[in-house]
Amino acid sequence: MPKKTAVILRYGPYSAAGLSVEHRTFRLEGLQAVLIKDGHKVTLEKIEDLNLVELMVNDEIVFHCNIKDLEFGGDGTLDPLCEEARMAVLNAY
Repeated sequence: MPKKTAVILRYGPYSAAGLSVEHRTFRLEGLQAVLIKDGHKVTLEKIEDLNLVELMVNDEIVFHCNIKDLEFGGDGTLDPLCEEARMAVLNAY
């Protein structure tokens, strides 16, 4: 997939540190940073599926994971899931 691809990052609510279940973006920061660094335009979209993260390219889900498996904060360079997501976007058709 060429650079400057539109990527929709869909994310559901989750509970953090015993707090209430809400939509939070702290665990998405590294993933967003990795995709933006590659030149992609990332749009966040809330969904109601608990703990779910999905990346959509051309209306097709190319990657999904549990939001709690992503590292909290950071730039995503050390998170293996961010690299897996990055490659899924690059290999999307």
